[in-house]
Amino acid sequence: MSCWDTVQSYAFRSLGYGERLLPSTDFTMCQQVTLIGSGLLWNIYFGALSLVAGFFLATAVALARTSHHVWLRKPAEWFVFVFRGSPLFIQFFFGYFLFLSLKGQFPGLGILTSAWLGALVVLFLNTAAYSAEIFHGALQAIPRGDLEAADAYGLSGWTKFRRIVWPTMLRLAWPAYTNEAIFLFHATTLVFFTGFPAIQQKGDALYYASYFADKTFNPFVPYPILAGYFILLTLSIVGLFYLGSRRLNRHLPSRSGRWRAKFQVIR
Repeated sequence: MSCWDTVQSYAFRSLGYGERLLPSTDFTMCQQVTLIGSGLLWNIYFGALSLVAGFFLATAVALARTSHHVWLRKPAEWFVFVFRGSPLFIQFFFGYFLFLSLKGQFPGLGILTSAWLGALVVLFLNTAAYSAEIFHGALQAIPRGDLEAADAYGLSGWTKFRRIVWPTMLRLAWPAYTNEAIFLFHATTLVFFTGFPAIQQKGDALYYASYFADKTFNPFVPYPILAGYFILLTLSIVGLFYLGSRRLNRHLPSRSGRWRAKFQVIR
C-alpha cells in the first residue's frame, strides 16, 4: 500500500470513514502520521466548540461575579471555585459517571455518555470557569476614567456595556485568554483516557499515538509526531488570536517592528 493509499484509507478513520481495522503489523511512518493527524480532528472539535461556547458563559459568569446581588454573585463564585479547584482529569471521571447515573433514570440523556457530547460539556464548563476568572480580573482593571467618560456622554445600561465595558474587558483579558485557549486544546488529549470510551477505536491524536507506541514498543516516533501536530495547532491559535488582538486594538497606533509570538511556559 502506497502512502497515498494509506492517506485515503485512514485520513478520516477517527470519524468512522475508511478502513475499519487499524494496522497491526509492519507500521510505516505514513500510517502513523496519517492516523495521528486523523485523531487531531477530535482535538480540534472539542477545543473549538468548548472555547466558543465557554466564551459566552464566561462573560455571563464574570458579570455575575461583579453583581451587587448575592443570589447572582455567590453561585458564580462557587462555579468558578469548583471548576478551578478540582483537576480536569477528575472532572471527566465525575462527569461521565454522573451522566451514566442520569441515563438510568432518564434514558433520553444517554447521549451525554458519548465522548462527542459528554466530554464537550465538561470542557465547556471547565474553560468557562477559567475564562470567567480572567474576564473578572479584566473587569476590575477597567480604568475608572473610561467609565466616568461614558457616564458623562450619557451612556448607560446595555449601550455602556457594549461600547465601553465589553471591548475594554476583552482588550485587557486577551493575552491571558490566548493562553487559556492553548491550554484548552492541549487538555483535549485527556478525553479518551478518562471514562468516556473511544467507540470502534475512533479516538483522538493521543489515542492513536499511544496505540502505535504500545504496538511498536517505541514511543520516540509517534509521540514526536503528536507533539509536532500540536505545535502547528498552537501556532494556528496564536495567529488567530493575534488577528483578534489587532482588531480589538485597531484604534491604537501600530507598533513598529516585527511581531513575535510569546508563549507562557508554566501555567
